[in-house]
Amino acid sequence: MIQVAIGSLLSALSTGLGALIILFMNRSMTHRWRDVLLALTAGIMMAASTMGLIPEALNNGGFSSLAIGIFLGVLTLTVLEKNIPHMDLHHSSHNIHFDEKAMLILAAITLHNIPEGLSVGVSYASNSQETGNLIAFAIGFQNAPEGLLVALFLVNQNINKFKAFILATLTGVIEIFTSFFGYYLTSYVKNLVPYGLSFAAGAMLFIIYKELIPESHGDGNERTSTYAFIIGLLFMIFLIEIF
Repeated sequence: MIQVAIGSLLSALSTGLGALIILFMNRSMTHRWRDVLLALTAGIMMAASTMGLIPEALNNGGFSSLAIGIFLGVLTLTVLEKNIPHMDLHHSSHNIHFDEKAMLILAAITLHNIPEGLSVGVSYASNSQETGNLIAFAIGFQNAPEGLLVALFLVNQNINKFKAFILATLTGVIEIFTSFFGYYLTSYVKNLVPYGLSFAAGAMLFIIYKELIPESHGDGNERTSTYAFIIGLLFMIFLIEIF
């Protein structure tokens, strides 16, 4: 239980850690650096899902539960994407006023963090404690640049830096609650762990391929982003080998 609390807290508050940088920035981040950060986190999440979640799901269940769980994870993210307002924060113009539309965008980002919180909680419910720590780290690493990009978006809407930092941090808080929900659900419902792990893997794969990789290739930085993706992948594999 303590591990779940620490892991979910650190992964969720990584959003605020990334957003904290906005307080010390005098100018906007270049598209190249944004793309590098997105691709780096995509590589980390790819290794975490394919070498952490998927093998653990197979060990706890089998291929059928893995396939069903991944399909449900992808389906859930597809439904969320189709029904929640979404804006490309990384390539949007700077002339959008902070109104109810911007509030919808903040709400959308918050809701998109729900599957990430579930991934952390479900991972800690598995037989391998290391899997939970690795997934919490991967999600946290992904949340940090996301928090910074959300804060940058808010500052571009003439929101002061401190308020932007607070709002960006709050978008990640929901992951703490969903982490505990995922942990308790898979801990007390028999044979649900492999489905939960594969659900988390499917959700992460969807985010990687549908969101992170395309957005990291949107400004002509494909080669640099590819290098960053590979570095992130190798970095996470290195951590998996160590722990």
